[in-house]
Amino acid sequence: MSEVLLQATGVTAGYGLVPAIQGIDLTLRAGEVVTLLGPNGAGKTTTLLALTGLLPISSGSVQALGIPVKAGRATKLSRAGTILVPDDRGVFPDLTVSEHFRLVDSRRRRERMARVLDAFPALAKLTGRRAGLLSGGEQQMLAIAKSLLAGPRILMVDEMSLGLAPIIVQEMLPGIAALAREEGFAVLLVEQHVAIALSVSDRALVLSQGRPVLEDSAAALLADPSRVETAYFGAVSA
Repeated sequence: MSEVLLQATGVTAGYGLVPAIQGIDLTLRAGEVVTLLGPNGAGKTTTLLALTGLLPISSGSVQALGIPVKAGRATKLSRAGTILVPDDRGVFPDLTVSEHFRLVDSRRRRERMARVLDAFPALAKLTGRRAGLLSGGEQQMLAIAKSLLAGPRILMVDEMSLGLAPIIVQEMLPGIAALAREEGFAVLLVEQHVAIALSVSDRALVLSQGRPVLEDSAAALLADPSRVETAYFGAVSA
């Protein structure tokens, strides 16, 4: 069985005294792609922030790459290889695509550039363009590509498809999943295109009102999509 890179047990976290997520259990293994699903407000982004130490955990525990995850350790986790691509993309508008790539360690960049651009061929034609002049989808590609160049051990992507046409997501996700499996890093996706995400994932976890309500293999959920629909609609009607 593959190495466990992240283990979350009974995680509860929130803002002030109000818990936004409760009882989150999650395991990420080397080479595995896991999708986090749920309606708006289900706690998906909060989960990513808690797992990366950007939001304090009020109860439960998280270990990522052998490091106990606590608030204030996000930089240490990032240096160890836990990388979060936020939904606001986090690019620098005045830097070109090439300049963003040069922010990554030069040895890793040389080793990985061709493989990463294979997953994002549109960026190869935009290397001289400033990020502020890119479309929202192109900025999202740039943020993810830069993270992949850094050689992550754990890659978390919040709303990868934000600003992207479904056809582009369909082209990008298999390349990211293939890299993860070949190189042995784990991917945790927050994604709105359920079927596309499940098609490249190993497992999925559905959240409702901050709590896990469904977890199964991606293959099983694709075979019976009504289970995911029930989890979503149950959250809406509750």
